[in-house]
Amino acid sequence: MIAKKGDWVQVKRVVLKPEERSSNVPEDTSKVPLEMRLKGYLENETANIGDEVEIKTIIGRTEYGELIAVNPEYDHGFGEHIKELFDAGTELVELLRKVDKEDDHYEQ
Repeated sequence: MIAKKGDWVQVKRVVLKPEERSSNVPEDTSKVPLEMRLKGYLENETANIGDEVEIKTIIGRTEYGELIAVNPEYDHGFGEHIKELFDAGTELVELLRKVDKEDDHYEQ
């Protein structure tokens, strides 16, 4: 897809190579680069996915990176449902309600 100057785009850039990462991160994490993803308005006249481009962010910073999306959609999630966490939350609510009822009993 060809992007034109002023299009809303997303870029990515490697911030730290694997060998530059801290020794304090988990082993599997230290094997991959740390990437930054940014969205902004394309400053180049035209660009294709994979091109190195310059963007201007919504707050006016000029940044650069590899073009990965044109008109990127809002995409956010909290991952897959984890039954144990849901069950723990439900159990906690029940416990708190029980404690609250006991506190009300002593106030009377």
